Amino acid sequence: MTIPSPAGPQNEGPQNVAPQNATSQNVAPENAAPHNEGPRPAAPRPAVPRSGGPGDGPARALQRVTASALGPYQSAVVRIGFAATYLFFLLRELPNRHELYGPDSPWHWDLARQLTNGNEAFSVLMWTDSTVWFEAVYALTLLSAAALLLGWRTRTMSVLFMVGVLSVQNRSIFMGDGGDNVVHLMAIYLVLTRCAQVWSLDARRAARDAQRAAAGLPPLRDIVGPALWVLLGPVLVAATLMGGLGGTWWLPALLWTIWLSAAAWWAVNRYLPHGEPRTLLDVLANLTHNATLAVIMAEVCLIYATAGWYKIQGSRWQDGTALYYPLNLDYFTPWPALSDILGASGLMVMVLTYGTVIVQVAFPFTLFNRRVKNVLLVAMICEHAGIALLLGLPFFSMAMIAADAVFLPTAFLVWLGARATIGGRRLLSGLPGRSRTPEKPGALGLAHGPADPPEAGSVKDGRGGTEEPRLQGGGGGHTLVG
Repeated sequence: MTIPSPAGPQNEGPQNVAPQNATSQNVAPENAAPHNEGPRPAAPRPAVPRSGGPGDGPARALQRVTASALGPYQSAVVRIGFAATYLFFLLRELPNRHELYGPDSPWHWDLARQLTNGNEAFSVLMWTDSTVWFEAVYALTLLSAAALLLGWRTRTMSVLFMVGVLSVQNRSIFMGDGGDNVVHLMAIYLVLTRCAQVWSLDARRAARDAQRAAAGLPPLRDIVGPALWVLLGPVLVAATLMGGLGGTWWLPALLWTIWLSAAAWWAVNRYLPHGEPRTLLDVLANLTHNATLAVIMAEVCLIYATAGWYKIQGSRWQDGTALYYPLNLDYFTPWPALSDILGASGLMVMVLTYGTVIVQVAFPFTLFNRRVKNVLLVAMICEHAGIALLLGLPFFSMAMIAADAVFLPTAFLVWLGARATIGGRRLLSGLPGRSRTPEKPGALGLAHGPADPPEAGSVKDGRGGTEEPRLQGGGGGHTLVG
């Protein structure tokens, strides 16, 4: 259908030229436009159908949640935060590990065995009471937390990290605080997320493979991933046959699903890297990631909502004196002088007490207002930093700040990552023996992500555009082999 131009139809003959019988005074007939007349009014355009009907919104939302893993920077911060929290916790308790979770614990192995049999909890430390086995599990948990922090073989390390966290915590459940519960849950959730898209060694490897693909070279052969898969397979089979995966059904199902899906990812990436099975696996992984990210957000909101509403019911929170009492307990006063100064001000105690309740109760209701949400998010992060400083609960605060990070704005995280990369580059360039030659952007960074230039992490799709790099062997953190 031809759309008329704004000046009118072009196929009706000239309208601005007077006929031959017009007078010499350039007076045009009625159907001719005078020469000194302005632009003719635009002819009405025919209605052009637009996309945007009632069904387009759900269709676009479905396309969004299936085509990509949302929140790559937020999920990376959650991964880094919780891995660092538990890594530092295990390092701090390294001298006391035998008394807390090992053979010298007051909560003896026989008592822990009776408890896990009753509540069907999972702990590989219940397989045997050997000291050597305990040391091996503790060391493996430490190493998996460090590897998850760096984003190396993220899917494998997230599974090992989950196994280590559940094993250590379920060995002596009376050790720890509320932060342990958050770490416990998030360790399970991280297994289901694609949390290594940015700021990880897996993302660096994926970018390197994408550069090789753009240059027409095959990706580097992955040996470590299949080796880990082969090594962990017999362990999973033996644990299943011997009943060592606890009494619940979901943990064996989760571990077997991840192990088998890793083989499927490897086979598809090797033989059908651009086929429909690869696309289907991507869609399933994206749906799982996005659903898990929504669960993490709901979990954080539930934590704050329940904490805030329970505080409202307490008389000490109602009269504004609740903060005064922990500031005067020796167990919660790592800096007695600072606690005395703060506790001596009744106004400050009341403001902080009421402010804590207001922020926790109001936060879930501010998620639909970005500016108010960001203000309360900063307030909660400052609150947890104050808890770490004043009450001596650093790991609880680290866990809660890592959980809060799922709501941080992407623009801020991108800016923070850029500042960290620049700072690291300057620090490394100042070391002796380092070259002063300027590096290419991202050369020293841990990750290449959506904010990087296309040549760093994307390949041409044959139509002049770019597509996300296909990660050989699951290097992006969505398979057990890498």
